[in-house]
Amino acid sequence: MVAHFGTRLRKGAMTTAVAAAAVAALSASQAPGVTTDGQGRQTTGADAESTPDGNGDGSATGNSPYYTDLPPLNTPVPAPTIGTPAATGEAEAGIPATVLDAYKKAADSLSASKPGCNLPWELLAAIGKVESGQARGGNVDAAGTTITPILGPVLNGNGFANIGDTDGGAYDGDSTYDRAVGPMQFIPSTWEWAGEDGNGDGKKDPNNIYDAALAAGNYLCRFSWDLSDQTDLNSAILSYNNSTEYLNTVLSWLEYYRKGTHEVPDGTGTLPSNRSDGSDGATTSPSPSPSTPSTPSTPSPTPPKPSPPSGGGTTTPTPTPPGPTLPTTPTPTQTVDHLEDAGTGTLTATAGDTFGEQVAVRTETKAGKAVAKVRVRFTIVGDTTDATFTGGEAVATVVTDSAGTATAPALVAGEKTGEFIVRTTVVGRTLTGLDYTASVTARQADTLVRTSDTALTCVPGGEFADQVEVKATYNGAVADKVAATATLIKSADDATENDKGPYFKDADGNTVRTLADLTTDADGLLKLPKLYADDTTGTFLLRITTTGGATLTVELTVAAAATPEPEPTTTS
Repeated sequence: MVAHFGTRLRKGAMTTAVAAAAVAALSASQAPGVTTDGQGRQTTGADAESTPDGNGDGSATGNSPYYTDLPPLNTPVPAPTIGTPAATGEAEAGIPATVLDAYKKAADSLSASKPGCNLPWELLAAIGKVESGQARGGNVDAAGTTITPILGPVLNGNGFANIGDTDGGAYDGDSTYDRAVGPMQFIPSTWEWAGEDGNGDGKKDPNNIYDAALAAGNYLCRFSWDLSDQTDLNSAILSYNNSTEYLNTVLSWLEYYRKGTHEVPDGTGTLPSNRSDGSDGATTSPSPSPSTPSTPSTPSPTPPKPSPPSGGGTTTPTPTPPGPTLPTTPTPTQTVDHLEDAGTGTLTATAGDTFGEQVAVRTETKAGKAVAKVRVRFTIVGDTTDATFTGGEAVATVVTDSAGTATAPALVAGEKTGEFIVRTTVVGRTLTGLDYTASVTARQADTLVRTSDTALTCVPGGEFADQVEVKATYNGAVADKVAATATLIKSADDATENDKGPYFKDADGNTVRTLADLTTDADGLLKLPKLYADDTTGTFLLRITTTGGATLTVELTVAAAATPEPEPTTTS
């Protein structure tokens, strides 16, 4: 079947009063001045930070142009997808097979990894439609990679965001400015941390629909957003491209796809025709470098004839002499020379706790003057930690305030202990960043007590009736998930493992006198397995220790059962 890449839909029906009313209703649901902050959270009015210098790094796409076509008013009819796909029902309801498969696989993956997000695959389809017309009508190969790159316009500040090159042209082929890349239109600086390997080939390629769809899903599910909640759904979409019109367009397609879709063969999907920047969005490869201008011809000394006052004659316009070249005012981001620490304290925390200090840096010019309205990115580096920023993400972007200071969201320690790095960089500039070392220590307890005062006794060869249970606290509070060890020791002065007396059993019934890798529960409680006694009688000691130095020694007694005295004999 011939690909319909040249087709342009003319949707006069979509401009009817009904469609207008639908979009108006969507628009009315948004507060005026809605935008997103540096972390992608929705804000309004005076609390909203505008994107400095037109830099759209706070969004996945850099706020690049998008398709504004709205779906048809009539509801599509779902068709089965077994066997050879057939384009039935409304053409707009047809999604290229590979592209549709990528959306569904990404949603399935997110339902397992982030079930609370409730991401519908139709949302990915709606964004894919608005961003690239479903990868230019499904113009992808069998692996899901676009046959020709899909690139947004150069983000040089000329009618678009101003985002200097961040990838050396690796993704977008432009080593001067960034451009949105691929079917889901990620800018390189966002793809660098948000990219995913959706098809398991070991690569994260923004031009591959499987990789891009999974990355888009993860991006929409960050900050613990629940996309079944309308407010969170709006916030997530606005974080992808910060425009109320964009939000309304995506919501329209989401509702349309929810009513039914069907597969069509790759390369035969319909293409949208209207873009928010007025272009047709057909750019699929990097723009060529401008050619050297030719020597201008000498203008004729004879001025052109003026236009006749009436009639249809053609006139030659009078050439306009070029105006003076105005100096370009550098953006705040371009004036930044270096980053300085802004009073960051020591970054330490116990596993599971929030760090008491936050990373803070200041952007400065070469002369040491603070620069406001600059985006600073904070990144938790490496795979050796499960620490995150508040909201569960490893990356946060914050705009510097009037003093040039950007403060990262609070760090939250995970369960992995040890050191990790928080790296700070200036978005849109290739400058040496600042690295901060943070450390996570194990959970601790400073006190252990038994939960019962019942004496622990047993007869030789028997088993203790009561199990040992202790409670751990730290500074008076419950010490949960604290590591502990229990050992049957030789004496109070000799903490080596005893070779006789009471013992535990392992899973195979073997004698064990040391239990490692124990952990207190959420209430700080630790209940040991049942204890048994060999034939040795006497008093024995069980010592329990925890991370943080808490120690408790419990006394165990093994004694033969007392022989009852005979009753006295009576003489009649």
